Amino acid sequence: MRSLIGTLVALAVGAAPLVQAQTQCGSGGGATVCLSATGAGNGVELRWTINGPVSAVQVYRDADIDTAGRSRIAQLAGGVTSYSDTGAVPGRAYWYWIKFTSGSGSFDSGAARAVRVGVMRSLTSMQLSKNMAPGWNLGNSLEAVGGTYVWGSTNFNETAWSNPRTTQALIDGIRAAGFKSVRIPVSWKQYADAGDNISPQWMERVTEVVNYAHNAGLYAMINVHWDGGWLQPTYARQKEANARLTKFWTQIANNFRNHDDTLLFAGTNEVMVDGDYNAPTVEYCDVQKGFNQVFVTAVRNTGGNNARRHLVVQGFNTNIDHATSCNAAMPGDVAAGRLMMEVHYYDPYDFTLDANSGSWKWGQAANPSGWANEPYTDAQFQKMKTRFIDQGVPVILGEYAAILRSEYDAAGTHRKYWDQYITRSAFTHGLVPMYWDNGYTDNHQSGLFNRATGAQAFPDVIGTIVNAAK
Repeated sequence: MRSLIGTLVALAVGAAPLVQAQTQCGSGGGATVCLSATGAGNGVELRWTINGPVSAVQVYRDADIDTAGRSRIAQLAGGVTSYSDTGAVPGRAYWYWIKFTSGSGSFDSGAARAVRVGVMRSLTSMQLSKNMAPGWNLGNSLEAVGGTYVWGSTNFNETAWSNPRTTQALIDGIRAAGFKSVRIPVSWKQYADAGDNISPQWMERVTEVVNYAHNAGLYAMINVHWDGGWLQPTYARQKEANARLTKFWTQIANNFRNHDDTLLFAGTNEVMVDGDYNAPTVEYCDVQKGFNQVFVTAVRNTGGNNARRHLVVQGFNTNIDHATSCNAAMPGDVAAGRLMMEVHYYDPYDFTLDANSGSWKWGQAANPSGWANEPYTDAQFQKMKTRFIDQGVPVILGEYAAILRSEYDAAGTHRKYWDQYITRSAFTHGLVPMYWDNGYTDNHQSGLFNRATGAQAFPDVIGTIVNAAK
């Protein structure tokens, strides 16, 4: 894909928004053809005017403005001046040309850009969430940080943490395994200039990956992940963080404003003061709740499909206990029933993530003296059900996983049991479980798929997770 040209669209806000590209003209052989393209819910409508003798017309389409590689989608008589592209994928930008025959040659109109507007169904977030389990994380890819980004380039840090570039084949493999949604963590600050303007090339790459999910029939959720740690919830950092969060989400939301309701936005990630794992102070809680509100307001202000898009806000540090205290009240929203809450779950840490721990058994039967066994898990998820789900607010379990400990448990029996129990308990309590796959399938890691091919590295664990969310 080539760099994204500046947007040429103006969106009319309404129940069925239209996207109108500027009229673009081209001349040759004594004739001039001027093309405009309008995106709507049922396709992209093309209209053109003809001045001069034209004997034949062909309609071409491509995903970028370069004529190399474009595809012909229609052949028409010379007097025809309209065409409806019903094959356009909702939410995807296309460039169109009219190739016309005049005299002894063929010539092009100017290139007109349009986006077919995706459908926003009359579903509450609670209803939508019922279609999303189980979910899977594209971890350690689009949020990876590394070397300095050169503005305007396509040399991103997507592979900086040793995961390969994400492909359609990988996302197809996720869908084929039985997952229904994919959480796509994204870093933005490293690809923004001093004024917090996001690189068009990076925006295009994120869009490409989102479209992989759409093509595969998956729900997708993108966020502002750790992103360099600038979202510190302190009064001293609040003004700067709010301004950047607003600017980032305004740009992101405008880019995706025509995608359908299978795309969700999640405002932040694990917001906390770096290194402070204590319960949030009044200050920390106040500022973090403000981040959630800033996110919701910024997205809604972009209009179009974003006026009704399903949005996900986070509990403080995505901690269940902090969410039920600090974040019991949801942000204000002009759209009714279109918000979700997100938390994460990695208990007990010495079993799930600590590779240096000797704790490798989990559950009352295997480790009766251990903490965070089955009753604890059920009680934690019940807290989310009581505080949010029973009040009409769905809950995303955005991350959970246990690493492989083959030096103790060669068959991975305890890891598989933990994955199964957490998935099942979350699902039966009404949460949407989204497994954290970090991309690595060797020991002390939580990857489940071969990122290069989409093949299942641990089909038994994958099957256990998928079946537990039924």
